[in-house]
Amino acid sequence: MSEVLILYDGYSKMDGDDTMIANCTCTLIKGSQNIIVDTMTAWDSLKILSALQKHCLVPDQIDYVISTHGHSDHIGNNNLFLQAKHIVGFSVNFKDKYLLHPFDKGENYVINESVKIIPTPGHTLSDVTVLVKAVQGEVIAISGDLFEKFEDIEHPNIWIDAGSENPDLQSKNRLKVAELADWIVPGHGKKFQKTLVIVENSQNHKMSLFYKNNASIVLKIDIL
Repeated sequence: MSEVLILYDGYSKMDGDDTMIANCTCTLIKGSQNIIVDTMTAWDSLKILSALQKHCLVPDQIDYVISTHGHSDHIGNNNLFLQAKHIVGFSVNFKDKYLLHPFDKGENYVINESVKIIPTPGHTLSDVTVLVKAVQGEVIAISGDLFEKFEDIEHPNIWIDAGSENPDLQSKNRLKVAELADWIVPGHGKKFQKTLVIVENSQNHKMSLFYKNNASIVLKIDIL
């Protein structure tokens, strides 16, 4: 089992019509391998070093760096961790050696018995989610921007307006993760517990997107 520690909670808010203030949630996984997920912006290196020090770690003790996708607020300090294997979305490498892992075919990447990475495209077409079997026996999903924040359960426009390259696929994978996890660590908000309401809302939004995208087909059937 592994211990999941939130180093910094992410946030996002609009500041006027054309500016967003945002930074991602940064998470440490301690276990048989030490893993850091989403390394914030390039201006946050001292914050990350300070947080690691509080947990008696230095960068060379991190075995894996995982960026749930390649946006700048999720990869800003990857270069602090030069002894670690790096996984950025679907890309897996150490130095100039790249593993051609078939995330695009739906294959999970298993780090150890308590940590695996699953492909969850939608926000970008190469998003991943980290699933952790925690010491309490619960499954924690570190989802990146698949889930923007808790509020986007009731207000899906939040995750759609934050930028979704494929809303249909993102909706499908939100439901997938909601069904797998006990807790969700979103990209830009505090960790929240999965409830039946969250699963139902994810199911309902997936269905509403299906009917919206297939309205012309439904209309033709009704006419016939």
